[in-house]
Amino acid sequence: MRLAPLYQQDRELAKQEGQVEGIKQGEQRLILRQINRRFGEIEASLVARIGALSIEQLEILGEAFLDFSSVADLEAWLIQQAS
Repeated sequence: MRLAPLYQQDRELAKQEGQVEGIKQGEQRLILRQINRRFGEIEASLVARIGALSIEQLEILGEAFLDFSSVADLEAWLIQQAS
């Protein structure tokens, strides 16, 4: 019976991790849709770099994107985040 609380904790942790991953995927999808709408389809390497961003970075990108006038601005922003 002592395993029951541990099992419950594991379930709760997995649920929380799933929720965080779902939020991240939703933010990625929205940002990529916005980028594709404004600039057309971007290179797979840029999509991968966006996919590697944290939720906080994705939120910041969502705001910064409003000031971008080209894909070069996106690339510069991603380089800045990596350093």
